[in-house]
Order: sequence, then structure tokens, then C-alpha cells
Amino acid sequence: MNMKQSHSRLTLPGLAAAVALAFLAPPEPAAAHHAFAAEFDATKPVRLRGKVTKVEWVNPHAWIHINVTDEDGTVTAWMVECGPPGALVRRGWKKNSVAPGTEVLVEGYQAIDGAPRANGRDVTLPDGRRLFAGSSGTGAPYDDRESSGQP
Repeated sequence: MNMKQSHSRLTLPGLAAAVALAFLAPPEPAAAHHAFAAEFDATKPVRLRGKVTKVEWVNPHAWIHINVTDEDGTVTAWMVECGPPGALVRRGWKKNSVAPGTEVLVEGYQAIDGAPRANGRDVTLPDGRRLFAGSSGTGAPYDDRESSGQP
């Protein structure tokens, strides 16, 4: 078989059609990434003390789920958005840093719709260590804070 025959299957019209289809095909859905102000309110800081029920190490943001007991005994399940898992690891987080059952204090900002959802800034562990949980570059308060977690 000569070189001309081995390339005869790919024709210029075939190549053009393939390129056209690539541009016309719907894009693969991308995970939505948002600015802080699109979902959270910097004028509504929250301090949530509760027990971790679940941690999701997913992109683009990790999530901590905690049960917070109000003064009247009502338990509210909160979802706390954190930075991307890779950034959290670089800041000293480990997958078991906030294991289910751990009592934590989360400081952050409530969702603009008032739902029990927050953007976490700091997570204080039972031993007093404070881990920076925020996403940088999103417009969140203290966005220029060093990644070490110190104010």
C-alpha cells in the first residue's frame, strides 16, 4: 500500500465537515463558578457553631454540612461553601480535618436569599486551630488575605 492510498480515506470535504460539527456541537456543560456577590451577602456575616454531618470534596467548591442548634433547641442544617479542594489542601486542610461529628465554628456570610447556606471564611476546630475556608478571587470580604489563614 502506498502513502497516497493510506490517506485517501480523509478527504478535504470530510475534514471540513468534522471541523464544522465540532464547532456546532453543544459544549459540554461546565461547572458554574460565580462571584461571591452573586450568591452571598457581605453585609450578613454569620457565626455558626454546630456538628459536621457531611463534607463534600468536590469541584469547584468543597461543602461542609453542619447541624446548628438554635437557643430554642431548633436544629437547622446549614451548607457552607468553601474554596476548591486543591486550595484547601494547600492551606493545610486534610480530608479528615472536619470529619462528621466534629464540633466546629464557621464564620462566613449568608446566602442573599436567606437560605441556611453560607460562604465560609474561617473554620475553627475543637483544638482552637483556625483554617481559612474561603475562595480567593471571588470578591468575598478579605479576598486579599494570605492563604495561610491568618488575618
